[in-house]
Amino acid sequence: MTSTAKCRIAICILLCAAAPAHAASCKHSIARVQAQVDAAIEKNADSHGWAPESLGAMRGYQPTPRSLAAVEDRYGPDFTAALDTLDRARAADRIGNMAACNRELARVRAMLR
Repeated sequence: MTSTAKCRIAICILLCAAAPAHAASCKHSIARVQAQVDAAIEKNADSHGWAPESLGAMRGYQPTPRSLAAVEDRYGPDFTAALDTLDRARAADRIGNMAACNRELARVRAMLR
């Protein structure tokens, strides 16, 4: 067997071994849902007009998704709960629990409706 053939076989074996590990991750779904939550927070922030500048903004602190969600919770869906649920989905993904990850993502999607 030539070295080229051995190399091709080794690459094929490595790709086949990596496929189940990649399939058992919900990172892409989490990223998509995170983008949906961020877009919903932005859309909600735009819908109720201007508000006075907060003390944190005057001190130059940059807003985070969680700080925006805390402010926007007064005007619409519970975005803080959605972000907490996304954190639980990430924790489930880290331990490889796909069922729990998908369940938490479904909860976030339901919160956004």
